[in-house]
Amino acid sequence: MSATASDSIMETGTFVNCFLLVISLVIIPVNGGYDKERDALLKGTFPQDFIWSSATAAYQIEGAWNVSDKGPSVWDTLAHQGRVYNQDTGDVACDSYHKYPEDVALMKQMGLKYYRFSISWPRIFPTGEQQDGVNQDGVRYYNALINELIANDIQPMVTLFHWDLPQVLQDRYGGFLNNHTTNTTVIHDLFGDYARFCYQNFGDRVKYWITFNEPWITSWLGYGVGNFAPQHNEPAEGQYKAAHNIILSHAKAYHIYDDEFRAAQGGQVGITLNCDWGTPKTPADADAALRYVQFFLGWFAHPIYKNGDYPEVMKTTMARKAQEEGRTTSRLPEFTPEQKLSISGTGDFFGLNHYTTVEVTDACCTPIENPNYDTDKDVGTGHAPDWPRAASSWLYVVPWGIRNLLGFIKEEYGDPEIYVTENGRSDHDQDPAIMMDMERICYYMMYTNEVMKASNMDNVKVKAYTAWSLLDNFEWLSGYSERFGLHYVDFNDPTRTRYPKASSVFFKQLVRNNGYPEGSEFTKYVENMWYFCHNTTEAEVNGYTGGASQISSLFSLFLAIPMMIAYSLIA
Repeated sequence: MSATASDSIMETGTFVNCFLLVISLVIIPVNGGYDKERDALLKGTFPQDFIWSSATAAYQIEGAWNVSDKGPSVWDTLAHQGRVYNQDTGDVACDSYHKYPEDVALMKQMGLKYYRFSISWPRIFPTGEQQDGVNQDGVRYYNALINELIANDIQPMVTLFHWDLPQVLQDRYGGFLNNHTTNTTVIHDLFGDYARFCYQNFGDRVKYWITFNEPWITSWLGYGVGNFAPQHNEPAEGQYKAAHNIILSHAKAYHIYDDEFRAAQGGQVGITLNCDWGTPKTPADADAALRYVQFFLGWFAHPIYKNGDYPEVMKTTMARKAQEEGRTTSRLPEFTPEQKLSISGTGDFFGLNHYTTVEVTDACCTPIENPNYDTDKDVGTGHAPDWPRAASSWLYVVPWGIRNLLGFIKEEYGDPEIYVTENGRSDHDQDPAIMMDMERICYYMMYTNEVMKASNMDNVKVKAYTAWSLLDNFEWLSGYSERFGLHYVDFNDPTRTRYPKASSVFFKQLVRNNGYPEGSEFTKYVENMWYFCHNTTEAEVNGYTGGASQISSLFSLFLAIPMMIAYSLIA
């Protein structure tokens, strides 16, 4: 079975496995209780200029961790300390450093016109500082990748920082804890130097730049609780210090592009923020749910897209807590007036990573002996019992959450152009491999339809949708135990062979149809799968009684499976 043979995923044995899997899924809820109005399939298409993309990150796919003069990253350090599940590392990962032409061929086969990837800072500057030397092999690699994409009519969307901070910067300066009060060398300036170098060397072909991917993760998990790299444990204040410096670093990189490169290169610069939508468990929890979202998304979005400062609810909550804790100043740092002016408006687009939703309850306002970011929000979080969970313990499938979140961004941040830069679902790594990944197909089907509702019904300026991920890859602390890919990667094979999953066939058709056009064969397939994906039937939704429920569900599947086979053969 080859990675380029599109019909290989429909071999006889695999088809039988698919049929058995699909039958078993009849009793597995995929989206909990069905709301006839909220969850109905919207037929139609996205705007003609809508961007369809897939995404990866350098540490998760590249491998070649010490090739040529590449320096170690904080994730190299963490993984080599054996802190990842099964003691996995990203030393080889998908070996995309060597196999990038094959990855580009997979994208082209799917009909993708955009690809989001990240540049590894220590692959460009081994120590993180340009004055210490440039790794020309790293520059060569990214030029080769970008040129391969352009040659195949695929536009690069480049993330400058996807968590792999050079270890030397962490050791020398404390990484993103560093500022003028601790050292004369400032992390904002070092990140600016790195960004400028990337603009200079790649900006003639790269028109979409993302400064940081999910700074919430770096701040809270990296510098607060410390279970992610760089493993700094300071849960009362570390995350707020790091976030403060990341926001200033983002603004620095934005202004460098604006002042020095925009006129000649004509690109755009934004940031990608992650957020789980918070829905109130009861009407009495509405304020708590809003507070949850402001502490999560607003922490970064409010300064960048609104007024240069943190959300008011965040500032007042932290001021109250400082008083309760007997502190003279808040644990939340303050921006100077000059910094506020510099930060505000530093996003040409709003990058959004979204996977899941939580139920929020109010937990205000009991003083906490050992305060941390989680307790600072004064909320409790949980999940409705009928929300199904993916392989990742945190990922519950709640499609309508993304529509609500997109609507919130529109109203809260002045109706920006929004690029969904990640969205996807995990499976367990298991034997036999899950190649007929029907639950992922359902996830993409339901979530993209909710994005289309936001675009076509709510007038949200959604410009892009990016599937996470193109490939199974190194999933951070979970190592290779969780798989998000549209393509299966055999990590036991030294050649890291790629195989298309059924979801890659579905996603290709979604891109080709630019949504769910009325009357198309693809939309008919989706209609036949729709109620199954929501663990219900048309009869149940419309209030019919009797024994038609299971029969209807099975009949829909029998209609859907031949369509999937047909699509795989023409893909």
